[in-house]
Amino acid sequence: MYRERAALLVPGAVLWTQRGGSGAPARVLPDGCMDVIWKDGDLLVAGPDTAAFLVSGSGGERYAGLRFAPGTAPALLGVPACELRDRRVPLAQLWPGRRVRVLAERVSEADDPGAALERLIGSGAGGLAPGRPGEPDPVRDAVVSGLRLGHRVEALARQASLSERQLRRRCLEVFGYGPKTLERVLRLQRALGPARSGMPFARVAAVAGYADQAHLAREVRALAGVPLRELLAGG
Repeated sequence: MYRERAALLVPGAVLWTQRGGSGAPARVLPDGCMDVIWKDGDLLVAGPDTAAFLVSGSGGERYAGLRFAPGTAPALLGVPACELRDRRVPLAQLWPGRRVRVLAERVSEADDPGAALERLIGSGAGGLAPGRPGEPDPVRDAVVSGLRLGHRVEALARQASLSERQLRRRCLEVFGYGPKTLERVLRLQRALGPARSGMPFARVAAVAGYADQAHLAREVRALAGVPLRELLAGG
């Protein structure tokens, strides 16, 4: 069973847990976020995806994860997001192995691994986490809010007093990809809510900022790997 809630100790993050499942591959859609994941005693990092990622499992695993708001995880992990793009890597590749072992042991021993992971990451846990997410970043926050509102990349660069090349370099560091790719990912997320509510696809395209329904269909297939109707049906 999958559950999620807003994290209480990590600004903008979501705490999620999962136990068991059907064993069938799960389709994880790109959302501009990065996760620190505990899986049956191991800790790993899921980098920002540029397309859907299929997660396979036997159905008996336990997971707990913190999904960080777009652009906020690199401050915690101490590595540019672009180095983790489309990757799943052990946390021990980014932090000292002993620190990761202690953190994993504390999460594994807890009655509620999800709450323990949030507490240890969010509080810094006496140096277990080398950085703190959620520090103010006006450029990062302006990019996310502007793209979610449908603003053009060129306008965002001007507002930030940056060239488009400078903005791209900054986005690679904090989001893992350039602003145009981030724009596509956030637009997909913007479309999914109305589509799941039953809104006609032509209207979804208009509301989410696509040129037309054909544009929506192409982007969903490119980013999700399946047509929109199949995606909504759980494909």
